[in-house]
Amino acid sequence: MNIRSLTRGDGVVIGAAVLLFIASFLNFYDSNYVSGTKAWDILGVVMSIHIAGVIAAALIVVSHAVPQTPKKIAGLDLGQFGVALAIFAAWTSLWYLLGNGTAGSGQILGFLGSAVLAGAAVATPLVPALKVGLVGAPKPVAPQPYGGAPGTPGGPGYGYPGGQQPYGAQPQPGTFGADAQGAQAGQPGGPAQGGAAPAGDFAPFWFAVPVARPLFGEDGSPTPIAELAPGTWYLAVEQRGASLVAQTQDGQRGVLQDTSGIQRG
Repeated sequence: MNIRSLTRGDGVVIGAAVLLFIASFLNFYDSNYVSGTKAWDILGVVMSIHIAGVIAAALIVVSHAVPQTPKKIAGLDLGQFGVALAIFAAWTSLWYLLGNGTAGSGQILGFLGSAVLAGAAVATPLVPALKVGLVGAPKPVAPQPYGGAPGTPGGPGYGYPGGQQPYGAQPQPGTFGADAQGAQAGQPGGPAQGGAAPAGDFAPFWFAVPVARPLFGEDGSPTPIAELAPGTWYLAVEQRGASLVAQTQDGQRGVLQDTSGIQRG
């Protein structure tokens, strides 16, 4: 679970769920109509509005914190099911609010919470301001050695800029992929003799994405093979026009088509 993959929209969803929980302990009906009746005293109300809303928020947040979870409910992934459940809770709350005009503070606050929850759940994928990461990517202040061969997934420090260089320095060409092999075997593709790379050669570098973005296969398949999450550093090993070929922590390579706003290490 990576909490840095959560967005501002997820923060709004969490806040709305807290509001719903608080509303469940307040008077659902006006005290002059049914004194002291709370949502917990009416099973249908608390299940269809408050509990449904809190579960919806949990599903949405978990689906973003664990972006590659394969679990589905009724044919929908966790996030999609959570959005549907949030809309159901808001719709149910609206009908209670438009009932016989005896709404108490708990009913009004519950409607506001469920409406904000549903709105944030629907709007987050569409509104750029809500897609911004809730927690920014960390910046290492001290050099961290890889602890293994360059580009080896799983080695200590993998996923962060380092390798005996101060933060902000770019990895030198010829240390990853075909360049490294060419340098060892003396074949074309390695760095120029004496360690200097030919002018115009691409230099691998670390980067982080501002929001979750799909990584597509190098074969051009339209189906994503992975998702890059904010808060994690990835290695760009090749540039193809405006796209980057990135390597993930588990060694997968793919094409990042949307490179706007990336943070370079």
